[in-house]
Formats: sequence, structure tokens, C-alpha cells
Amino acid sequence: MDETHDIESSVAAFVRHLTAERRLSDQTARAYASDLRQLQAFAAERDVDQPRQVTLDLLRDWLWAGSTGGASKATLARRTAAVKSWTAWAMHTGAIGIDPAARLRSPKTGRTLPRVVNRGQFDTLLGILEERAATGDLDRLRDLAVVELLYASALRVSELCGLDLDDLDLDRLTARVTGKGDKERVVPFGVPAQSAIVDYLTMARSGLLARGTHTGRAVFLGSRGGRLGTRAVYTLVAELLERIPGGGPAGPHALRHTAATHLLDGGADLRAVQELLGHASLSTTQIYTHVSLERIKDSYRTAHPRA
Repeated sequence: MDETHDIESSVAAFVRHLTAERRLSDQTARAYASDLRQLQAFAAERDVDQPRQVTLDLLRDWLWAGSTGGASKATLARRTAAVKSWTAWAMHTGAIGIDPAARLRSPKTGRTLPRVVNRGQFDTLLGILEERAATGDLDRLRDLAVVELLYASALRVSELCGLDLDDLDLDRLTARVTGKGDKERVVPFGVPAQSAIVDYLTMARSGLLARGTHTGRAVFLGSRGGRLGTRAVYTLVAELLERIPGGGPAGPHALRHTAATHLLDGGADLRAVQELLGHASLSTTQIYTHVSLERIKDSYRTAHPRA
């Protein structure tokens, strides 16, 4: 078997290439290895474990996550160099057919705020999903429930995909999720999400389950009857967000950012939002206060005659 068949072994082979053939310093090789292991973990959370599955959008989201996490411009530049070097080598060795990092650029300096969809834009996206679900298509009914719950409870995509039937309380409108560090929390959701979930469970889930041989308790099922993967959710949300203007990553995390910002815009307490998001530190949640402030400034500059 080719030693570069998955990302982990490909990165290991690439690091050996750096030291044995390119004669890079041990320090540089270690830095590149560390960066690429972080990429590997980021990709794994999205069910991507093969070099051929890595896309330009995934790489952009990885760099954006580093930017919003406080990584310096120098760190982001090094990560960009590391991944571009790795994918170029992978293409040269035949591990991949197309270099996904060929057009990759480091995030612009100062661009540290997460992408947020405004309420009108989000209503438009929901309208698209509702029209699709109205056809009765099993996958479309599931997609509507997925997006409603992602936004309603500001979930991480891994938390949504990890939900089991026993985790949902449709009477109390709550879901029990397992977040980072295997920490459990209970999050609320609203009536629109409840309605979409009930429609999916009653009209679509059994049909999806019949497509495979699985008997699991996963809430959301993929097209082949198994537990819905994070990559499928990423693709769904990215396709929807392509329809509206705005910069930044176009994955499911944008809906989490959007929900948190809308809560603060509506007057929610910062610590309550922290609990909802499952942040260990309040400082992590405070990024959304900056987003809200930027929205206020934009409105001010647009509307105030003396701005």
C-alpha cells in the first residue's frame, strides 16, 4: 500500500522528504510538521482523511480558524507555506491529481472577525430549504432540519452529527450535545427547529434508514442510511452560502457565528451565550461582541449624516 494513502502518513512522508532531500533545518521541519498535524486534525473533524479529499475551501477555513483563534500574521504565513509545499509535493509524487493550495493565500491582515449572515439573508436561505423540503424529498427534509438546528442551538457541526435520538427532548425543546473535551451540555432550540425536526423524523428518517443496513440511533442520517457525516453538512452549508454576498469561510461554523451574533444583537447576556456555545473561556465568546460593534459602526456610517 502507498505510504501516502491518508493525510497522516502523507504528512509523515513529506516531513522525511524535507529533512532528507530538501535539507531544511530541523526547526523548520518541526514547524511544518506541527502545522500540518493541525490541518490533519481540522480535516478529520470534517470527515476528510485522504489527501485527495482536501479542497481549497477546506484550507481557507483552516487558515480562517487560525486567524479568529488569534494566530499571528507570521504564523498564518508559515501555515500557508507549509500546506502549499505539502500539496505541491503530493501532486508531484502522484498522491493527488490537482493541487488544492495552488491559489491559497494567507488571510488579510486584520481580518479577524467571523463571517455573519444577516437576518434577511438567513431567511432567504431558509426559504430555499423550505421549498426543497416541500417536495417531500427525504434528503431535503433532513437538510432543512439540519440547518434549523445548527442555527437554533449554535451547534458545532460535530455536535450536530453526533446527536442520538435519546439526546433530543422535543417536548422541552432541548438537545444534549457533547462538545470539545467530551463535555456535555444541554442547549435549547425553538419551535421552527422543532417543527423541522419532527417532519424529518416522521417523514424522512425511516426512509433514509432503509437505504442501508445500519440500526444506529443517530438523529441525522446520510443518503446511504448511516450517520450523517460532517463533510456532507459542510457541503450543504457551503452551497447555500454561495448564494449570498459576504467574505470569510462558508462552512457550518458560519451559522454558529451567525446565531451567536444575532443573540447578542437581540440583547442576550454574554455569559448565557457562552454557556450555549460551550466555550470554556468568556474571552472566546467576546469575539461576537466585536462583531456586533462592527455591525453598529457599519450602520452608523451608512445612515448618520455626520458619520
